[in-house]
Amino acid sequence: MMTVSADPIDAGAALSAFETDIGGAGGIVSFTGRVRPDSKHGSVATLHLQAYSPMTERGIEQAIAQTEKRWPLSGLKVIHRIGDMAPGDTVVFVAAAAMHRRDAFEAADFLMDYLKTNAIFWKKEVTDQGVVWIEPRPQDYEENARWALTEDA
Repeated sequence: MMTVSADPIDAGAALSAFETDIGGAGGIVSFTGRVRPDSKHGSVATLHLQAYSPMTERGIEQAIAQTEKRWPLSGLKVIHRIGDMAPGDTVVFVAAAAMHRRDAFEAADFLMDYLKTNAIFWKKEVTDQGVVWIEPRPQDYEENARWALTEDA
């Protein structure tokens, strides 16, 4: 399941619903990404994320399909927020369930690396130092590149 929306994300409720829906998984891993109060550009007042629908959603759906192909999973959930967010607001929630923990961990990590580097979002920080557009860090691309080494394609 995948959602891209301007609605606030309640990660606790999302995880609870996911756990209820999954049933027989041996391991469930979740990740919640939140707006940081500070960045290298100053104190963050607002983070703005913009998506290009339906291209953004199609890309995430393709990443989910690739994840399901690579790991034997019982379920996946991705919720990504767009619009204006304040420090502490949840930006992204990813959950993966599998019979074995390693598959769930790797699936969630793989999806987060995709979302961080390849998903079509434009990110803008409004800070006490001004406005800046945010790009993935070189480290984000390095972390994402490790998945290509084990790709089954």
